[in-house]
Amino acid sequence: MKALVLERVGELSLRDIDLPQEMGPDDVRIRLHTVGVCGSDVHYYTHGRIGNFVLNEPMVLGHEAAGTITEVGANVIHLKPGDRVCMEPGIPDPKSRASRLGLYNVDPAVTFWATPPVHGVLSPETIHPASFTYKLPDNVSFAEGAMVEPFAVGMQAATRARVTPGDTAVVTGCGAIGIMVALAALAGGCSRVLISDLSETKLKLAETYDGITAVNLREQNLLEAVDAATEGWGADIVFECSGAAAAVRDLFKVVRPGGTVVLVGLPPEPVPMDIAAACSRECRIETVFRYANVFDRALALIAAGKVDLKPLVSGTFSFDQSVAAFERAAEARPEDVKLQIILDGEGS
Repeated sequence: MKALVLERVGELSLRDIDLPQEMGPDDVRIRLHTVGVCGSDVHYYTHGRIGNFVLNEPMVLGHEAAGTITEVGANVIHLKPGDRVCMEPGIPDPKSRASRLGLYNVDPAVTFWATPPVHGVLSPETIHPASFTYKLPDNVSFAEGAMVEPFAVGMQAATRARVTPGDTAVVTGCGAIGIMVALAALAGGCSRVLISDLSETKLKLAETYDGITAVNLREQNLLEAVDAATEGWGADIVFECSGAAAAVRDLFKVVRPGGTVVLVGLPPEPVPMDIAAACSRECRIETVFRYANVFDRALALIAAGKVDLKPLVSGTFSFDQSVAAFERAAEARPEDVKLQIILDGEGS
């Protein structure tokens, strides 16, 4: 099967590769339509590793996906051929202790698309468990369906934060995940979100959403902006989505006493943290790794029109342009938030 294969660091090819073809009774076969280019995909392309996950052999990329079911297993009753779907890419061991506790996202046995050594889905079709496959409502496009996966990260962050209606939140990092975290926080009840970054282009996009105020770090100090917005009290919740050492260092100056810090971004290397500042404010610290039990709710918010992710798509590419899509993503252009690859149609 033809697929986009990461051969080694910095080398991609669109070529035939052997991928699993056998379906089980609880599986569905899906013809892929749209696959998003995620920052983790790009990081494997440019660096070959994320934490303990190391690229040691060729791997198919892609895990933000939507498509159409072409075949269902004998035990599948809630889906049928022709259904448009999105897919949760992490498959846990249902018998594991983590899964029994409802923490399947941190199950050591989980297999997650495009995480070494597991292949992703930048190929014409894939086979996936029906229980992790979700039917798209008629008003949700394939492009939106492929963004349910990254938006689920935002949902996980908002859930971990335990948002109280009326909270003021801060998001550090205005990339795709940062904006989605901000939108999830607003959907969860936050009255306003301040989002900070160095990219004026991304900040202007974020500020088109009601309830989001941009803080350009080239022009304004984040602590001063938060103090001005909260009369010196601090933010109820701070979501760290950049993975930048400078942002992590200053988190506990921004959050209010007794507030919550949620660590979402994954720094490529260990970064220093001001534990004394956290203790002196008695902050609650939460961490996020992917998501669990929120995928269907993320889709429901999009379908209900509570969250509009369409403006985040910066460009689309055809399957034959997949290598070019990743080369552009690696450039980290300031105007790019989310790039997508169309496998069943044409890019733009």
